[in-house]
Amino acid sequence: MIRPEITILEDDQDIREIFIYLFTSEGYKVNGFASVSAFSESPTSPQLFLLDISLPDGSGLDICRKLKNDPRYATIPILMISAHADRSHIMENCNADDFMEKPFDINVLLSRVEGLINPNA
Repeated sequence: MIRPEITILEDDQDIREIFIYLFTSEGYKVNGFASVSAFSESPTSPQLFLLDISLPDGSGLDICRKLKNDPRYATIPILMISAHADRSHIMENCNADDFMEKPFDINVLLSRVEGLINPNA
C-alpha cells in the first residue's frame, strides 16, 4: 500500500516535529523543512503541501503562488497555517486550498488534511 505523502514547511522546530509525529503516526510519509531554501533544494511531489506563512528566509505565500503556477504542482492541495494571518487575505493572495490559524485543534487538522487528500472519501 502506498502511503500518502505530506510536505511540511514550518520554521518552528517544535511545531514541525509535532506535525511530523502526528502525520507519521497516522500513516503518512512526511517531508519536513525549516526554511524556504531547504524546501526549494529538495523537490517533492506529495499529496499535500502544508505551509507556514512567516518563514525566516521568505514567505509561505510566495511558495504557495509558485506551486499553484507550476503545472507539476498546481493540482496538489495546499493548506496554509499561520498565527498572524487573515483567512481572506491568504485565500486571495495565493489561491491556497485551505487555511488554519494557529493554535489549532489536532483533530480538526487531521480531518482537514484527510479531506484535502481524499476529497471524495
